[in-house]
Amino acid sequence: MNRKGFCTVLGTGTSQGVPVIACECEVCTSKDPKDNRGRSSIMLSLGGENHVIDAGPDFRQQMLREKVKTLKSIIFTHEHKDHISGLDDVRAFNFKEKRNMDVYANAQVQDALHREYHYIFASKTYPGIPKINLETIKSEPFEISNNTLLTPIEVLHYKLPVLGFRIGDFTYITDAKTISTEERKKIKGTKTLIINALRRKPHLSHFNLDEALAFIKEIGPEKAYLTHISHLFDTHENISKELPDGVFAAYDGLQIPFKY
Repeated sequence: MNRKGFCTVLGTGTSQGVPVIACECEVCTSKDPKDNRGRSSIMLSLGGENHVIDAGPDFRQQMLREKVKTLKSIIFTHEHKDHISGLDDVRAFNFKEKRNMDVYANAQVQDALHREYHYIFASKTYPGIPKINLETIKSEPFEISNNTLLTPIEVLHYKLPVLGFRIGDFTYITDAKTISTEERKKIKGTKTLIINALRRKPHLSHFNLDEALAFIKEIGPEKAYLTHISHLFDTHENISKELPDGVFAAYDGLQIPFKY
């Protein structure tokens, strides 16, 4: 584990994004660019290849903002619209790179993709539709490129199974409320952790701040970053003031190095 990669945080917001439509709260009207939170997603840059985890409704803008010219694959955590609804925009990469996009998803997400993007999988297709290679994620680690293994970590988003992923000393988890003892074992030894923290108050299907901090303390990474942050939490500046050493509020465009 001596190769160096980096993670670009593409989005740190919830399903509504921040600012929320028609909201005039302090967070949604903030002039701080760190309070503009797109739908949660990251990009892993590994040996000259880019891999995106989740492509939500802000995928196009995120690719443009980060000036992404090449994309090897998209890896899905779960089937909610704020995580899959940008898939159609892989057409631009199909055209530029003259190849199909590798898409990794478990069986339940694949079912959703077949429903939401039926035209991709139809027996009779038309020119210009997205071209993808659909690969199945099971419980064991899988290779995304160049002998690079991604380890899936199953968490529960209320009752919905959601996948987090570990690569080397880096772990990314979004939309978690419950993580079993067995799955936590896969995360131990992580040096850099990104974990969801929706708000201060408890929530049915997401970690709140106290739960996220307790989880971070248990895992013991060198650095931890909060993501999937609601406008009901606070501004980036105010959140940052109350976090313990080594814990940070992530923001869109943040780049984080790691080893794999």
